[in-house]
Amino acid sequence: METKQLLTNSKKLASQYTTWVTFVGLLLLLSILTKGSALRWNSIRNLLIAESVRSFAALGVGMIIITKGIDLSIGYVVCLTASVAASFAQNPDYSSAIYAGQTFPIIIPILAATAAGGLFGLFNGYLIAYGKLPPFIATLGSMSIAKGLQLIYTKAAVVGSLNQNFKNISQGSVGPIPNLIIYVVIAAFIVWVLLRHTRQGTHFYAIGGNAQAARVSGINVERDLMMVYFYAGLLYGIAGTLLASRLGLANSLTANGMELDAIAAVTVGGVSQNGGVGSVGGMMVGVFTMGLINYGMSFLGVDSYYQQLVKGFIIIVAVYFDMKKYARRS
Repeated sequence: METKQLLTNSKKLASQYTTWVTFVGLLLLLSILTKGSALRWNSIRNLLIAESVRSFAALGVGMIIITKGIDLSIGYVVCLTASVAASFAQNPDYSSAIYAGQTFPIIIPILAATAAGGLFGLFNGYLIAYGKLPPFIATLGSMSIAKGLQLIYTKAAVVGSLNQNFKNISQGSVGPIPNLIIYVVIAAFIVWVLLRHTRQGTHFYAIGGNAQAARVSGINVERDLMMVYFYAGLLYGIAGTLLASRLGLANSLTANGMELDAIAAVTVGGVSQNGGVGSVGGMMVGVFTMGLINYGMSFLGVDSYYQQLVKGFIIIVAVYFDMKKYARRS
């Protein structure tokens, strides 16, 4: 009887912490396949750096999905904001600089990119909250708008020759810890506080669970939807800044496909596509689980084309099991 109870409790625990179990399982599998070489500090450090910018995108879209929304514009908004940040950080004597001859304080590219991301978030939020457009359609349209604006702003050229102080934002470190990892920890903490320890965070979960019931209970659904897309836009703006700083340039291919990576990561991390369910811890584990899969396949020499194939299947499987879980609860 005790053995049966133990098995039942183990199944419940594994079901409750599926994301963490999957992550640990992948770590162990990769360790075995590579005889531990893939899990040395340098390898883990590179993995954390590689996934840091995607973490900001995942935190943004994770909040949106909690409200039962979606955002397909992530990649091109990050691309646009990276280009904006890079344009204000170019060396003034560079012949192809957008603002040739102009020198800007280091805070200007950061504020400009974050503001651009926030404005795009408000635009998406307005279309969805007050325009009553389905999130899929609204963000599909804004994705194309962001792409067009990026091409117009940069004249389809590479925005390069960035000054070293700007590049140090992402490329620097505090002792052995890269700056990018520190930024992710700070951002994750802020989003955690917002979701779990503020009234607005509670509203996001309520809207995702049942928007009509949330409205009846006195929640201003339209305002809170506007705000969740605005917060996500700010995170995309920061992601664009960090990406431009890390790469030392921005072009029309920057952040290409990041929306797929971010949505896949938070779905794997337990953020339900049915809304009302999700945690910051799950989002982060989802990001690094997807990163671990990509890293593991690269380390083992799997072609990048197959990596895209695997990523697509992971999204389908994760959503399938999420739907089954939701159906059982109903």
